[in-house]
Amino acid sequence: MLLELFPYLSALLIEEVERRPGRVVLRTRVRAMTGACRCGQSSARVHGRYVRRLRDVAVGGVGVVVELCVRRFRCENPACTAVTFAEQITGLTTPHSRYTPLLRGLLTQIGLALAGRAGARLAAAAGVTAGKDTLLRLVRGLPEPEIGEVEVLGVDDFAFRRGRHYGTVLIDMATHRPLHLYDGREGEDLAAWLSVHPEVKVICRDRSSGYGEGARVGAPQAEQVADRYHLWANLGQAVEKTVNAHRSRLPEPPRGPAASPGLLKEEPETVQPPKELKIVTRLREQHALAHELWEQGMSKAAIGRELGLHQATVRKLVGARSADDVVAKSLQRAHVVDPYIGYLHRRWNEGVRNAAQLYREIQELGYRGGELAVQRHLRRYRTGRGHAPVAGPKPPSVREVTSWIMTHPEHLKDENASRLHRLRERDPELDRLTLHVRKFAAMMTGRHGDRLEDWITDAEQDTLAPLASFARNLRRDFDAVCNGLSLPYSSGAVEGNINRLKMLKRQMFGRAGLDLLRKRVLLTR
Repeated sequence: MLLELFPYLSALLIEEVERRPGRVVLRTRVRAMTGACRCGQSSARVHGRYVRRLRDVAVGGVGVVVELCVRRFRCENPACTAVTFAEQITGLTTPHSRYTPLLRGLLTQIGLALAGRAGARLAAAAGVTAGKDTLLRLVRGLPEPEIGEVEVLGVDDFAFRRGRHYGTVLIDMATHRPLHLYDGREGEDLAAWLSVHPEVKVICRDRSSGYGEGARVGAPQAEQVADRYHLWANLGQAVEKTVNAHRSRLPEPPRGPAASPGLLKEEPETVQPPKELKIVTRLREQHALAHELWEQGMSKAAIGRELGLHQATVRKLVGARSADDVVAKSLQRAHVVDPYIGYLHRRWNEGVRNAAQLYREIQELGYRGGELAVQRHLRRYRTGRGHAPVAGPKPPSVREVTSWIMTHPEHLKDENASRLHRLRERDPELDRLTLHVRKFAAMMTGRHGDRLEDWITDAEQDTLAPLASFARNLRRDFDAVCNGLSLPYSSGAVEGNINRLKMLKRQMFGRAGLDLLRKRVLLTR
């Protein structure tokens, strides 16, 4: 059994086994008396001996060190440039190495999987001590795999530092294996790589103009395929912009006999008064007690001691003619919004519920207070203590409506489908937008690229500006988009490798160089 696990033991004679703290030391020597030089000449002339210490894989969680008595032979070939040579044992020694091939392979795989610090911790738990730099050096020393012939190529970018520094990864779409990874995302670099791989027939990419130009220059014989995921994502952005422009129409009109078309215009300019706050009740009680004790002839210091209040608070209570004066001064910050309550009311009823946005809008109208006061005022509406007068359910957000439009009708919940149906009945433009999206979805899922020209024409002639802009951009990359809607190729494997690359990059805390990241991406499966 041991010979199967450690085949080199058959060539060694174990003279002594010593147990030390955390390791086992095997003192050995080679059984045979001859060695072979690198020139192929064997020799039996021993020039000298020395002890070589090799670390092997752990056994039972205990590290193993092989102390091998190595003989150095004198080469008997006069034409050989090597005067002497040391004997090597297959499976145990390699020139200038302190690890056995088995341990070296184990540490290399740990370095590939976990990189430096995490790999060093795992190796220590397994009974092997190795530093993070050693693991990274082993990974960097690995040869990169051969690329071979590639017929379908996937290309996409990834961020070293989002918004500043990017790289590019190339994927073999047949095997889903990364082929190459380089710094930058310029078309010239892609064209240079493609020029030495003329066998590429199909290139799957996003809608980047740089990659498109690089593919055209480097591989004019290849068909370019725009990724359907990016097409759908770009369409979703256009839909969201359109819905955002119609957000004032998202609230449903109130139902019931009291509802009327002019209700929004006839709403009162002030909200119903909220329930009195606890601080207001307390101030009224303190004002009444302070004045009662003052009329009895007590001093302000005595009133403070009696009521447990600071002298400044007592002076404020005694000096106020009425409790309303005290309350007004204490809640002065909340009243700076009063001149703009009507505007806030109207925007709230239109479906705008974002306090920061409403704060910016009333700033343009002359508001000089802070955003916190606006948030406090809107909190009354959210909690129902001073809700806007228009009754009815909370209007859907822009993202909710966008999601309804972009979802297959069969996958929508009944409630959401009903709300979308009523919204389309109220707004003809959103109804046309939904029809355009569903036609594009049918064209994309059914691989009907021949319908693309008609769809673009219809979208350009419509009055929906964001959708028309999306359609015009499709014309700039028409052939690749048409191929993406017609051919079975997809960049799904590319996106999966990008996610794995991000995991590897973050696992190294962003401190490793491109060479190490390339090795881990290309060699990790």
